[in-house]
Amino acid sequence: MDVGIPAQVFTTRASMPYEVRVCGAAPGLVAGGDGLSYHVADGLDALTWADIVFIPGYRFPDREDPPGAVLDALVAARDRGARLAAISTGAFALAATGLLDGKRATTHWHYTRSLAAKHPLVRVDENVLFVDEGAVLTSAGAASGLDLCLHILRGDLGVAASNHAARRLVAAPYRSGGQAQYVPRSVPEPLGERFAATREWALHRLGEPLTLDALARHAAVSPRTFSRRFADDTGYTPMQWVMRARVDMARELLERSERGVEQIAADVGLGTGANLRQHFQQILGTTPSEYRRTFAQGE
Repeated sequence: MDVGIPAQVFTTRASMPYEVRVCGAAPGLVAGGDGLSYHVADGLDALTWADIVFIPGYRFPDREDPPGAVLDALVAARDRGARLAAISTGAFALAATGLLDGKRATTHWHYTRSLAAKHPLVRVDENVLFVDEGAVLTSAGAASGLDLCLHILRGDLGVAASNHAARRLVAAPYRSGGQAQYVPRSVPEPLGERFAATREWALHRLGEPLTLDALARHAAVSPRTFSRRFADDTGYTPMQWVMRARVDMARELLERSERGVEQIAADVGLGTGANLRQHFQQILGTTPSEYRRTFAQGE
């Protein structure tokens, strides 16, 4: 999964501006776990031109480091300007390069303490799905690697392309990097699916007033319980999530339509263009007009 997920998201197809290569320490057959093997077409020379390098997880990362040639190639790729993204225990390989020193990072929850012990200069965050430090990115287990890939795609090509990829893969279009990896409970609570239904219900009503009471009422729990569990599930308070969903909808309208900012603000439930501009700046650090110039189709 760690190898296949980036290949599926950044697929080499006419609709996507990427070329995907799978490389290893040397070309040829690479034995993997669980009875799987990979015929790797490229060696480390592929890292001399790659824009993004994904590092999959591997077994026993706390006991052994990748070959020195691999670490050197990763450092050289970063020095050249490539982004390095580790999935699951691939964070150990990235940490072994020293490129994570002084930076936040995560890995699979089972290995977070081992990563912190082996690489004490890395600020390990065990409670998130992924961490974006700009040039170096890390994610938790294999499934959160999909969240990281969609996050990168959203930054490269815009929210419409990311949503299209999520639909193609039948995946959630957006999960916050700050969402909890793993929340142990002695008794399973059947609220996750109910809250997912409430989020889906809200996504179809972003142009309408959405209050905490209305969301909790749909989920059939108290506002207090809804707020607490919603934050556990998404990494955001309910109203923060609604605001980000509205901004994401505005992003897609800016990319795919010629509607003015005032009309888009009304369509997504933000009322006025000034309100949309304010939240756009707070969440994305840019303006709707700048965003449209960057991501509008055909430009």
